[in-house]
Amino acid sequence: MDEHLTARTPWHLWVIGVVSLLWHFGGANDYFQTQTGNIEYLAQAGEMMGVTAQTVVQYFESRSILFHAAWAIGIWGAVLGSVLLLLRTRFALYAFVLSFIGTVVSFAMQYSDPMPGVEMTGFQLGMTMAIFVIELLLIFYARAMKNRGVLR
Repeated sequence: MDEHLTARTPWHLWVIGVVSLLWHFGGANDYFQTQTGNIEYLAQAGEMMGVTAQTVVQYFESRSILFHAAWAIGIWGAVLGSVLLLLRTRFALYAFVLSFIGTVVSFAMQYSDPMPGVEMTGFQLGMTMAIFVIELLLIFYARAMKNRGVLR
């Protein structure tokens, strides 16, 4: 019998899948609140960055469709990748790769044209790096699980 068809699901796949899904729900919430223009949420975000909610709204309204598309692909691809990982399908790998590409494009656009009045903090840079590292680790993990036959 083919070993790839009988590979057992390791316990860590469930842990990583659930933690990944919870992590990406945070990003999905940020995307949703921003796209729907939730003023209370944007005011809190602006306060953390030292700007008004109106500045945050104007910044995101002024972004190109490419920025919004890349951000959507980045976050929703990661949510989809997490779900597909839990469903043990090889398509999780491709969703995570697509998500990483969207994330790179959206962050490149954001950092090349930052929000007026916002200074880059160590926390923001650290969070950006954490997102990149987590996405890369999820790609490597999904590839390893695919190669072991856990993801079909």
